[in-house]
Amino acid sequence: MTATKEAPVTAQATVHSGRSWTANVLKARESGIAGALIVLVAFTATQNSRFLSGQSIRDILLGTAILAVLAVGQAIVMITRNIDLSVGSVLGLSAFAVGTLMKDNPGLPVLVAVLAGLGVGAVCGLVNGALVRFGQVPALVVTLGTLYAYRGVSYFWAGGQQINADKLPASFLDFGTASVLGVPWLVLIAVLVLVAAGIVLRSYRAGRELYAMGSSPQAAQLAGIRVGRKTSAAFLVSGALAGLAGVLFAARFGTVDAAAGTGYELNVVAAAVVGGVAVFGGSGSVWGAGLGALLLTVIGSALAVLDINQFWQQAIVGALILLAIGADRLVAVRVAKALKKRDAHV
Repeated sequence: MTATKEAPVTAQATVHSGRSWTANVLKARESGIAGALIVLVAFTATQNSRFLSGQSIRDILLGTAILAVLAVGQAIVMITRNIDLSVGSVLGLSAFAVGTLMKDNPGLPVLVAVLAGLGVGAVCGLVNGALVRFGQVPALVVTLGTLYAYRGVSYFWAGGQQINADKLPASFLDFGTASVLGVPWLVLIAVLVLVAAGIVLRSYRAGRELYAMGSSPQAAQLAGIRVGRKTSAAFLVSGALAGLAGVLFAARFGTVDAAAGTGYELNVVAAAVVGGVAVFGGSGSVWGAGLGALLLTVIGSALAVLDINQFWQQAIVGALILLAIGADRLVAVRVAKALKKRDAHV
């Protein structure tokens, strides 16, 4: 009787030990990003005092807002052991769709534009999720294909035309520059997305099931989790947030063409990975992805202020990805050894 009661307790302690070890490492990763940000900002400010000017900080926050919204969706997909490479193209398609809508209907409220962008992105996300779920094709292959497909739709729709700021209603452009108590609306929206996603992933069953899927899809299915449906939902959220980012992009820059969002894929994946979201799934947080987005934006701004070739930004982003993947692999090996050693003593 005693042995029967002790077995589950020991197993539970083992699981919590592994989780706490991983959680500590992830917290250390996020702390490391915060430390790197402080050092980078301090160094750049000593070289050029304008780096900490009000306008410079505002530009950094606005740039981070768009990247952070994309990174949150990417983090959710990556936690399930998948990846979404189409986010840049979805952003571009959504931005052009919303720009066209507002140009042709200048009296529409901004909320309609936001809902339209979310809708366009959600449809693209549903297509990605359906192809991955029912086609049984790896997400890497599916989203690489839809990256070009959605971009092709944008080019066909645009027909070489460009939407300029003077054709968009003032209310929509004001949305991209307006502030509340000195904080831009775009930043507030990004923070709201981060908080909402963070709470769902941490405190709700739906969020915890995504982590279980990423850790072991087979075990999650045996536990009764509807893996296919949850995978589709993750891609739906990623697509919707990419659509929202497209609205923010159009409102901030005013000028939109079919090439909007080109090349965002690398930075979005980098922000998530650098922020501690494991490429192998099952671990990470949207908070880390947000910090990763801020770090990459600050790096780009710092290089511009220091008059350093932008090539180095791409090189630094690539190096950060490799370092993050190496750190994730090291964590996985250490956790596996710790659990094996503990099981040997049971």
